[in-house]
Amino acid sequence: MSVDAFTTAADLRAAFRRGLSRPTAGLAPGAVQANLIAVPRDWAFEMLLFAQRNPRACPVLDVTEPGDPATVLAPGADLRADLPLYRVWRGGTLHRETPDATTEWRDDLVAFLIGCSFTFEGGLAAAGIEVRHIAAGSNVPMYLTGRECRSAGRLRGNLVVSMRPIAADRVADAVRISGRFPAVHGAPVHVGDPSGLGIRDLGRPDFGDPVEVRAGEVPVFWACGVTPQAAIMASGVPFAITHAPGHMFVTDVPDREYET
Repeated sequence: MSVDAFTTAADLRAAFRRGLSRPTAGLAPGAVQANLIAVPRDWAFEMLLFAQRNPRACPVLDVTEPGDPATVLAPGADLRADLPLYRVWRGGTLHRETPDATTEWRDDLVAFLIGCSFTFEGGLAAAGIEVRHIAAGSNVPMYLTGRECRSAGRLRGNLVVSMRPIAADRVADAVRISGRFPAVHGAPVHVGDPSGLGIRDLGRPDFGDPVEVRAGEVPVFWACGVTPQAAIMASGVPFAITHAPGHMFVTDVPDREYET
């Protein structure tokens, strides 16, 4: 069955639990998507503090009890199996990717669900602004910047951003539309020359896939929920489970719940 048949969040989660694995941009339109970061309980306060100190990159939508794979954002869902692809980290190093993290899940893991910029892409599309990675059927390009986040105890790292090429005459519209969704990263953090963020080559993203920036377009950068993964790497967190970049948790919450 084509992924186009999975139009609801529940349909998608069920398909992911059965083994479907693909980026989630453009799927289940109207449903909020979220980044996943699960860390041991003795790192959870620092992760919460890191998110509080870096709210543009880490807007927290929910935090679970230790070991609990359930979330109020999608009653009945299982955070261990209902994402299309997971990353398992050991000592700050990527250990493996897996479509099911059930066997890796631990009783001491506290899961954080963090807002995702995929949520406001429906608004961009509705306004006639092309979202290039969706049009191309690829993953969104994401870049590790030279901009340091505020540290929190043992957690430190640099900001990660996602990039979308926007026609120059529509940049103001993209800023306005995304700015209505502060809980899912909100307005861009940078517009234009990527060197201002310490990004050397747009054609070589650190995560995701490159996309074409055409004549008359401007690269626009939003804070990205992959930032905690950069912190895991930089800080050597002993164990963590996250989503694979671009492979999000699709919630039952409608976009409008986070629109201001």
